Amino acid sequence: MVKINFYHLKDGTPNGFKIEGHAGYAEAGNDIICAAVSSSAYLICNTITDIMYIDAAATEKDGEMILKIPAESATKTKDILLGFKLHAEGLQEQYPDYVTITTTEV
Repeated sequence: MVKINFYHLKDGTPNGFKIEGHAGYAEAGNDIICAAVSSSAYLICNTITDIMYIDAAATEKDGEMILKIPAESATKTKDILLGFKLHAEGLQEQYPDYVTITTTEV
């Protein structure tokens, strides 16, 4: 199962996420759920760090991806993170046995 934990500040502003696990929907290389999640996560990370030039902490290792936005930059990235969350919620709705979403205040 793909687990996506969205981070948010006390005021509810999103400021990152952690993705871990594998959907197990199909064999590696053919898993459309993993492809949808990872492709969109890379799009979000690359847009925030390389297009918007936000000094965010982005790591990817062993199937785990973490993005942390500094609190002072969270309002600048709010819309793109909310868009990613909406996309993830759609995947969770369509594939509830393969995607789970949680939120954590940081």
